Amino acid sequence: MAMSRWDPFRELSSIQSELNRLFGRTYGVEGGDELRAATWVPPVDVAETQDRFVITAELPGIRSDDVDISVENSVLRIQGERRFYEEQREDGFHRIERRFGTFSRSITLPSTADPEGIQASFDAGVLTIEVPKKEEAKPRKIRVKATG
Repeated sequence: MAMSRWDPFRELSSIQSELNRLFGRTYGVEGGDELRAATWVPPVDVAETQDRFVITAELPGIRSDDVDISVENSVLRIQGERRFYEEQREDGFHRIERRFGTFSRSITLPSTADPEGIQASFDAGVLTIEVPKKEEAKPRKIRVKATG
């Protein structure tokens, strides 16, 4: 009798694939027009330094003109659209895994953020937004004087 090694992750992977297939079919993200119309969410990192918050978003295949950034009621919103290939018809593809369409990300800014000084830059498909902290929120050193 031959023994085979049991791999619990293989079974989990199988379950994950079935769930992806089930939800994909249910919410219409399989195939042509449905896939193109499905929304996608670009990954975002939020970091804090001593004097600012730095938000970095991956937006490959998007031009800077197709991205809008706004702030309202302490909520920073990044919106845009990744368009389907203009020069190639959809029926010429064998497989389409990239998501296309509109996206929107909202990030609530802390009360220490200064929305008036926000700056954004776009380089090699990476959007970087720098939100300075208010002066009163920045840490400051208090010097202790020796008496006597």
